[in-house]
Amino acid sequence: MSGSGAPGPGAAPCRFAHYFVLCGIDAESGLEPDELAGENFDQSPLRRTFKSKVLAHYPQNIEWNPFDQDAVNMLCMPKGLSFRTQADNRDPQLHSFIITREDGSRTYGFVLTFYEEVTSKQICTAMQTLYQMHNAEQYSSVCASSSCSMDSLASSIDEGDATSLAKLQRYNSYDISRDTLYVSKCICLITPLPFMQACKKFLIQLYKAVTSQQPPPLPLESYIHNILYEVPLPPPGRSLKFYGVYEPIICQRPGPNELPLSDYPLREVFELLGLENLVQVFTCVLLEMQILLYSQDYQRLMTVAEGITTLLFPFQWQHVYVPILPASLLHFLDAPVPYLMGLQSKEGTDRSKLELPQEANLCFVDIDSHFIELPEEFPQFPNKLEFIQEISEVLLQFGIPPEGNLHCSDSATKLKNLVLSDLVNDKKNGNIPGNALNMYELLKGNETIARLQALTKRTGVMMEKMAITAPLTEKEKDGKLPCEEMELRDYKLNVQLREVFANRFTQMFADYEAFVIQAAPDMESWLTNREQMQNFDKASFLSDQPEPYLPFLSHFIETQMFATFIDNKIISQWEEKDPFLRVFDSRIEKLRLYNVRAPALRTSNYQKCSTLKEAAQSIEQRLMKIDHTAIHPHLLDMKIGQGKYEQGFFPKLQSDVLATGPTNNNRWTSRSTTTQRRKDRLRQHSEHIGLDNDLREKYMQEARSLGKNLRQPKLSDLSPAVIAQTNWKFVEGLLKECRMKTKRMLVEKMGHEAVELGHGEANITGLEENTLIASLCDLLERIWSHGLQVKQGKSALWSHLLQYQEKEEKQERSADVSAGGVAVGTERRKSDTGISLPTLRVSLIQDMRHVQNMSEIKTDVGRARAWIRLSLEKKLLSQHLKQLLSNQALAKKLYKRYAFLRCEEEREQFLYHLLSLNAVDYFCFTSVFTTIMIPYRSVIIPIKKLSNAITTSNPWICVSGELGDTGVMQIPKNHLEMTFECQNLGKLTTVQIGHDNSGLLAKWLVDCVMVRNEITGHTYKFPCGRWLGKGVDDGSLERILIGELVSSMSDEELGKQCRTPPQQKSPTMARRLSITSLTGKNKPNAGQIQEGIGEAVNNIVKHFHKPEKERGSLTILLCGENGLVAALEQVFHHGFKSARIFHKNVFIWDFIEKAVAYFETSDQIGDNEETLLLQRSSCKTFCHYVNAINTAPRNIGKDGKFQILVCLGTRDHLLSQWIPLLAECPPITRMYEENALLRDRMTVNSLIRVLQTLQDFNIILEGSLIKGVDV
Repeated sequence: MSGSGAPGPGAAPCRFAHYFVLCGIDAESGLEPDELAGENFDQSPLRRTFKSKVLAHYPQNIEWNPFDQDAVNMLCMPKGLSFRTQADNRDPQLHSFIITREDGSRTYGFVLTFYEEVTSKQICTAMQTLYQMHNAEQYSSVCASSSCSMDSLASSIDEGDATSLAKLQRYNSYDISRDTLYVSKCICLITPLPFMQACKKFLIQLYKAVTSQQPPPLPLESYIHNILYEVPLPPPGRSLKFYGVYEPIICQRPGPNELPLSDYPLREVFELLGLENLVQVFTCVLLEMQILLYSQDYQRLMTVAEGITTLLFPFQWQHVYVPILPASLLHFLDAPVPYLMGLQSKEGTDRSKLELPQEANLCFVDIDSHFIELPEEFPQFPNKLEFIQEISEVLLQFGIPPEGNLHCSDSATKLKNLVLSDLVNDKKNGNIPGNALNMYELLKGNETIARLQALTKRTGVMMEKMAITAPLTEKEKDGKLPCEEMELRDYKLNVQLREVFANRFTQMFADYEAFVIQAAPDMESWLTNREQMQNFDKASFLSDQPEPYLPFLSHFIETQMFATFIDNKIISQWEEKDPFLRVFDSRIEKLRLYNVRAPALRTSNYQKCSTLKEAAQSIEQRLMKIDHTAIHPHLLDMKIGQGKYEQGFFPKLQSDVLATGPTNNNRWTSRSTTTQRRKDRLRQHSEHIGLDNDLREKYMQEARSLGKNLRQPKLSDLSPAVIAQTNWKFVEGLLKECRMKTKRMLVEKMGHEAVELGHGEANITGLEENTLIASLCDLLERIWSHGLQVKQGKSALWSHLLQYQEKEEKQERSADVSAGGVAVGTERRKSDTGISLPTLRVSLIQDMRHVQNMSEIKTDVGRARAWIRLSLEKKLLSQHLKQLLSNQALAKKLYKRYAFLRCEEEREQFLYHLLSLNAVDYFCFTSVFTTIMIPYRSVIIPIKKLSNAITTSNPWICVSGELGDTGVMQIPKNHLEMTFECQNLGKLTTVQIGHDNSGLLAKWLVDCVMVRNEITGHTYKFPCGRWLGKGVDDGSLERILIGELVSSMSDEELGKQCRTPPQQKSPTMARRLSITSLTGKNKPNAGQIQEGIGEAVNNIVKHFHKPEKERGSLTILLCGENGLVAALEQVFHHGFKSARIFHKNVFIWDFIEKAVAYFETSDQIGDNEETLLLQRSSCKTFCHYVNAINTAPRNIGKDGKFQILVCLGTRDHLLSQWIPLLAECPPITRMYEENALLRDRMTVNSLIRVLQTLQDFNIILEGSLIKGVDV
């Protein structure tokens, strides 16, 4: 749409119509079968398609819109010529088409197809000969299988279409002596703007002039010359009246601040699809999926395509757009890019017979049967229910049922055509008196109505119910409105529906300008660095949006249409604003004025559109008061006898009078030349100061290129070379897209605050990551479906994997038989103790089997996506795909030579781009498939040098993750390794390990616990480094260990420099032991300890300032290596008196218990009543918590109890009250030296202040940390 209103410089864009075209049969070349249309020869000759030709077009050429003969011929007659006999329905049909040029600008064509009697004897004889041959063949095949062809005939009658009765009559007959042969011909107007209603009326009046019994008032050349050269485009915001053969015709154009021109009746779109379906298709278009419209009627394809793209305002569809795909261009459906195409369905063919190369991301819209097939996963449009409600209110005001009105409109179009032909013969040229026109009166005695009635009964449509509003064609002259009522209603409905849609975007993107990044100083530098620059702050924009909008918006802001919209915004600082953008920005301004930037803009409250009335009024006023009238058609300087009239035949037009327009006979041409001169001057000026225009154009094209250089395939030249060239462009486009997507995934993942995050996890929002991964899945599906030989299943990638799996499994079986089955790759990862996890074997087939075992996934597309996510999480995506493609025989069998997967260099680069994704950690499988059962393997590694490897007691373990825990599991006696299966735990966070202290060798020194997810291969290490047993260490029989993800070997080879910062580790053995023995060598000094506390608290504050989806694990921030518990331990250990008294360790917990004993026995003396009360309540809670921990039914050691106390104190915001109590109580003087931090008043006060910053946060502790403690 970009160029529809503004042809380039040097144009005279003021003409209403650019070309008048006539297409039909070429008497010279006769009957040429149309091989490209792919018709089969089993069909009877009248049903086959033959080549049509452009018989004439006027003028010969216009420099600013060169005539493309092949494209016009193909789109005027997409099926080629069709023949009929007098027994068939020969109603004229109207359709329109669109030609999109490579720069994205569009021209529209409006076509009326009618049937003319064939006068050439040669052609009639040829047809008879074809019939004789056909009948001979049919006869022999009928004899061979007497039943089949008659069955198919019977079934086609059951289809119940209007022509099936006729089919029977002439099932195998065309007799030159008995039948009259008719052939299709079409007249077409090509215009720069889509004035559909006006062009339709003009063509219908021309057609009437040809078929009416009286010749028209003037030769047809006069009317055609008039519309080509003397009718201007109406200026913006004005209406124009010009003259057809019999009636004046009115058209109007929206003003500069109104929604752009759209003349296709949205009423029909809603009737054809129904509101619910339309909103779903609209959402798919916004998310740039592949949209295929399917209908027998070309005009329906066009109406739906134009209707939906009109509703996108202020955005514009940026990809392949071919609303009517001619039969010869079916290979376009191979395009591995988003597209919006319309395909004509053949009568009686079934959707299941349609071979579509790729369906993973396809939205299939069967218009005639009111049915849509949607892609598997896509987000819903924000506020969908309220939105549908608002639209249905508008529809109901105009009497349109929101669920659509398919059958009505279907028969209505057929009836409409009948009315047309009757009106033509009624001598009054359609000016029927009386207000409402009674359809059935009009049709009485019409032979076709009987057929229609029989038909409608059979298809279950009740004719009585059909409320056909009065004037379907021309309205009587004495009405108030120069414009017909029905049409006015359509105009009003159109604009009101469009306002509702536009209002949604105005509300959703009211703040978009704030997030546009204007980085470049001038246009040239912006264009040259376009690819490296970020134009829009997506993360901030999303964090500003209401939660329910996010799934949709995060996808939408990744689309090409949104990128182009933002590009246009940036370019508008140097150039004139894009018209769509101008209108949209002015609406946002208005919204701000009314709302005074109310916070309401950010909520998800639904705000209805308030401009419906004004919008409808402005159109009505334009149509009531005509602003301009064009020159009347007049006699031209023609040779005598040339404009001869013969009823029913379109005359051969006299080309010399139509080839050129009048030299300069009216104001508008001269006016345009002055504006043109001004434009030229401006252009020279800008060229002088700015870039060379060609260069700029090249930059612009490149700047918007992703998938854009393939935006519009050429319709004309279809040589194999051109098809190969197009496919080559596709291959380049796919590779570029892959490069951009992987780069984006890396930058987002690694760049996001990775520096400031004290604790690893450089993470973008789960939502944004999900969007990027979904678009990667879509890209892979598109790559795998490019150039397929034969399509199998809906997912091209999965069907390739299945075939690979089948081959590999065959080989495996045969290898097993010969080798007797040798296990591969069971080497174990050694630790110092010699006990470790066996290495997981890297196997593409094994990963497929994991996915195949997931009963939750029901479709191939779903399986392919799950497999991609799993491979990405395991950092094997590139390796797996390389292995899949290494089977070249299979690739050759499945793909054509030009397919992306068979272009070696591009394929290698593609795999290399995917390899770069191994630099970051994804959890895109674990976090999405949360309900699946996953096998885990755990190994407990004791420190052998200092203790027995096996304990005589009964050990147990409980593993917890972000999504749940396993519950307590007994470890089999004398085993250190066990496997268990449970529902997905998510990322693992803690392990509780303990034993019952039975037997002689009960004490146990555990180094660490390793746990691995056997599907994703993620391995977690839970360091311990302490004893479990009574009377040793702190007497603990169970411990809570905090996990860390261990990087796999392949990561380390990748180089440490590019990894995401590692997560916080849990306390290491060395540190734990040194705290208890406090040797004093590497004791931290007071300054370092205070710094540690500040750092730990700071990390928790940062954690809560991040959006919820981006937060890491709070457990690590509390109990991890540099967590709050460890930092407070340091504080409490500072100046703690000699750790060993008579060889007995003293722990912080001993001090805590002494303090409790003191609080419980003494009455404190406070300065005044208030502080006394405060202190009392604090003492009370403190004693309550400590006693609860001591009496908990768990065998936790003293350090473990201190950890629980700190966690509970943090959760309930009590730490800052407890610290001063402990600092003041008498036991401190006995157990701490003079210089201890806890005895320094200033330090204690600053510690309290630091801890108070945690008061505002709602801290939720993981269940495993405080299990069994009841406070």
